[in-house]
Amino acid sequence: MILDYIKYLLKAKDEHSLHSPFVFEFYTKVLKNKSYYTEYDVIETLRKQLLNDKRIVNITDFGAGAKTNKSVQRTVEDIAKKSLKKPSLAQLFFRIIKFYQYKNILDLGTSLGLTTAYLGKANNEITLKSFEGCAETAKIAQENFNKLALKNIEIVVGNIDETLPEKLQKTEELDFVFFDANHRYEPTIRYFELCLEKAHDESCFIFDDIYWSEEMKQAWQTIQKHESVSVSIDLFWVGIVFFRKKQPKQHFILKF
Repeated sequence: MILDYIKYLLKAKDEHSLHSPFVFEFYTKVLKNKSYYTEYDVIETLRKQLLNDKRIVNITDFGAGAKTNKSVQRTVEDIAKKSLKKPSLAQLFFRIIKFYQYKNILDLGTSLGLTTAYLGKANNEITLKSFEGCAETAKIAQENFNKLALKNIEIVVGNIDETLPEKLQKTEELDFVFFDANHRYEPTIRYFELCLEKAHDESCFIFDDIYWSEEMKQAWQTIQKHESVSVSIDLFWVGIVFFRKKQPKQHFILKF
């Protein structure tokens, strides 16, 4: 990943190289928005608590698993250290949802629920379904949502291969989807194509850890080349796609 990151830094552009009005607005008003929202405070306070939580969790993992700690039993603080998204990323997702006023949201991979909380706090009218394979982790996430008074999040527990198709059958459309459930090529593409059936012209999909492995790099390349994707944005840590039909197909590597 170090070599990939160096390549990213050499290629990444800022607003001075953007000729797309849509991407220029995204970069200047969303990506580089330095505003600090009060919602950040309560979630970051909770992050500090999780980073000192000694409780032991029995892990059920249907995905590719962690790179470092593959133990069946892990402490909450270890999960928090290894799995939680950086504040800068989670807060970017918050700003995206807030700026575009997204309401119908899927989060594929709840973990302890901190990033999910950022998604849920962005808009009071949000309907958010968050998918988690591990029942014990989901229980802690629900505790965290209760602490944050988040009542607009439904945790869907179980194997996402089974739960995602079931929930999508009852879903009319999707505004925003965060893919962080299974860091392998085939499941990532399958989940993408399932959710794509519910996407619309203004939808936004975000894929986590696009340089995490060769399979994830291949998955990201397949996604950005998909005929339905008009705008793809590489931020190294995540890949973002939009489906704006009137937008010429373009790929951007942006500084973050």
